[in-house]
Amino acid sequence: MSDDGLVDRLSKQGEEALGKIAGELVANPVVSAAVAKALDARERAVAAQEAAMGVLGIPSAADVERLTRRLRSVSQRLEGIEDSLDRVEERLGATSGDTSEAVAQRITEIGADIAALRSEIAPDADPPPRAQGRLTVTDA
Repeated sequence: MSDDGLVDRLSKQGEEALGKIAGELVANPVVSAAVAKALDARERAVAAQEAAMGVLGIPSAADVERLTRRLRSVSQRLEGIEDSLDRVEERLGATSGDTSEAVAQRITEIGADIAALRSEIAPDADPPPRAQGRLTVTDA
């Protein structure tokens, strides 16, 4: 047990010492300026690398990442379209046989209705003269 207490105490003291050192380094203007310059140099190096790769026609990591995101987006859209087509095919498959029979039956019914109307309107098989459709009626 005393070993665990000693280890904990040493860990806490080590953490405190590292915290003090880090705080002093951050507060030191020379160190802060050096870190800022190093980060700025890194950014310029990355920009120069991307420019050189662009001149050579080699895509940068950012280009590859953008392309990957775009490809993932297109893939998701395509999956949605495929799912929609599958649902349409299922609906058409379920109704295709019934639809053609129903349409044929309905056409037969309409033909019978037209024949019944024709027999009531013009019982003799001859249609009315064409000129009769253009007569005008006047009030006398």
